[in-house]
Amino acid sequence: MIARTPAVVVESVSKVYGATRALDRVSLTVLAGEFVAVIGRSGAGKTTLLRCLSRAATPTEGRIRVEGRDIAALRGRALSRYRARTGMIYQQFNLVRRLTVMDNVLIGRLPHTAGVWRWAALARCFSPGDRDIAARALDHVGLLDRTWQRVETLSGGQQQRVAIARALAQGPELILADEPVASLDVANGTAVMEALRHRSAGTGLTVIATLHHVEYARRFADRVLGLADGRLVFDGAPAALDDAALLRVFGDGAGARPDREPLASVAREWVPA
Repeated sequence: MIARTPAVVVESVSKVYGATRALDRVSLTVLAGEFVAVIGRSGAGKTTLLRCLSRAATPTEGRIRVEGRDIAALRGRALSRYRARTGMIYQQFNLVRRLTVMDNVLIGRLPHTAGVWRWAALARCFSPGDRDIAARALDHVGLLDRTWQRVETLSGGQQQRVAIARALAQGPELILADEPVASLDVANGTAVMEALRHRSAGTGLTVIATLHHVEYARRFADRVLGLADGRLVFDGAPAALDDAALLRVFGDGAGARPDREPLASVAREWVPA
């Protein structure tokens, strides 16, 4: 078995907004090629963690290294290169609905265009090489047959898979997905998670996804991180996510006990029907 190298190292990271401590001395290491799910109640710090990883926010304390680089130290072109190699997937899809599927996926190639090709790309005249990369990304998510269809005619699940293809077209080292299936029904959510998992397992791409549903984390992740009140309270295999772990993650933040808050009421909304 080949040993995986660390892709993401988070060292005692805290993020403070006014009187709110969104992250509280979080430390973790994600290995290259891991599919990691981050779970927790709303306000637990999941999105703040992804914002710090993407450099949309800077930690108040601590350090984050991605592929050995201290991302807080990146400036100018180095920061642009990092963002170009970090694919982002959002709950809201963030697609241009009036454009075709292909045009939306090609947007993922913009960070890699330069000179005359940058101006051509902005006019939707991408190079044949970029179009080939976009087509392969669509094939990976099972939407190659929808290449020239307008995005607004697709289902929610299909639109999210277009968003995944756009992220893949960037050629990322890391994908950060913020609640990518929260607005989808179970069938579409499963299709989206399968597309992400297939890409991660097939290429060794590192994926960190915040998830609203526990069962998606159990089914698709290699590893699960649980946040509560900005603190990392669970870090382990999906099989280890037992009742006690769920209470630590989804309890009242002060150590919920079964006699104070039954597990069924704690976790019911976090498990898809």
